[in-house]
Amino acid sequence: MAPQQTGSRKRKAPAESSSSQGSAADAEGPLLPKKQKRPATRRSLVHYLKDREVGALGGAWLSGSKGELPGYAVQKLPELLRERELALGTLNKVFASQWLNARQVVCGTKCNTLFVVDVHSGQITRIPLMRDRGPWLARAQPSCGIHAIELSPSKTLLATGGENPNSLAVYQLPTLDPVCLGDRNGHKDWIFTIAWMSDTVVVSGSRDGTVALWQMDPDMFNGSISWQNDAGLPVYTHIRPRDMETIPRSSTSPTNHKVRALAFSGKNQELGAVSLDGYFHLWKARSTLSRLLSIRLPYCRDNVCLTYCEELSLYAVGSQSHVSFLDPRQGHQNIRPLCSRDGGMGVRSLSFYQYIITVGTGHGSLLFYDIRAQKFLEERASGSPDSCPGPSGRKLKLTCGRGWLNHDDLWVNYFGRIDDFPNALYTHCYNWPEMKLFVAGGPLPSGLHGNYAGLWS
Repeated sequence: MAPQQTGSRKRKAPAESSSSQGSAADAEGPLLPKKQKRPATRRSLVHYLKDREVGALGGAWLSGSKGELPGYAVQKLPELLRERELALGTLNKVFASQWLNARQVVCGTKCNTLFVVDVHSGQITRIPLMRDRGPWLARAQPSCGIHAIELSPSKTLLATGGENPNSLAVYQLPTLDPVCLGDRNGHKDWIFTIAWMSDTVVVSGSRDGTVALWQMDPDMFNGSISWQNDAGLPVYTHIRPRDMETIPRSSTSPTNHKVRALAFSGKNQELGAVSLDGYFHLWKARSTLSRLLSIRLPYCRDNVCLTYCEELSLYAVGSQSHVSFLDPRQGHQNIRPLCSRDGGMGVRSLSFYQYIITVGTGHGSLLFYDIRAQKFLEERASGSPDSCPGPSGRKLKLTCGRGWLNHDDLWVNYFGRIDDFPNALYTHCYNWPEMKLFVAGGPLPSGLHGNYAGLWS
């Protein structure tokens, strides 16, 4: 299948971002040889970045078979990140993103567009969406968009929404050929979240309050099925869920049991879910789903994101102004919730890497929290990035650029022509081997049309 390609458009931005370009290592030039070199174990993150820029091997910085960074590098990287904004034309609000390789990120938007952006050239390639076999009633609701994109553990399959946002679409990687579409006896409302359990089993959560388990037949993507009909159009299988569960309705908010986020624990074979009525649910997840428990969350407003840390067996839930930590195996929680303190705009995206949790807020900023120390990472008091000054006491916060905002009638009439509107960071994803962070989103008010995307490196 040949995706439709479009060049990235130059937008009329309200103002250029004030963030500097390139990394801290770029500003200092190449690393000069020294007569006496420090032992490799004491080299700083900046030295590693410099070596990488001039083509040196950075293998000494990667530990273990999975190529994980040492804890020191993970803690020091955020303060060295610098933003370069990416132009997305007139696309509306990026809700989901995942790295495909070292230079390409796949994204989904509120305007129901699935596309791949090259973070080096800025080129945008649109991916055709899969269509249901029969007509669907939601065609009059184009504003819901693609809320989730997830890659299988082996990075050979990609799951997201279809043209009908109620349907689950699965593509093969790296070609992005269509594999199958879950449009038979599935969700009755928009898919908000997706989580892979294995390379052939994926789970989706919907606004209709259901969680569906889908199983892929390996024959769908091992080359034994022809992918084009006589007219040369792509052909894909239409599937139905293997199991489907409805989450319990709370007595306080029986109509607001929408499934907003999922996270899977491979070690425990358990699936966590967050619903908008303020509950966390846990299932034993094998060939079917068996609910284990439901817990009332300490903060119940705008619980829209969830992530899981395998090392700590810990779930993190983002709400309007807090991140709560849950260990379902313990009767009490010994990790206190963290407060984002970012204008009450809410936590919009979360990710764990080792012991650092990254928080994307609704006010256009990124925060970084050390779960072991139970405090936010802090700015350096003074000195160069290669020195070791003491903490400043100021929370490290990266503020994203202004992006693009459509100056339409709604903006003029209801938002008083406010030009400097913060972007909600609905999605972020790391490329840790390359030490890059992709961040995207758009204006928080539902009626505003705009976008933001940036590469932090």
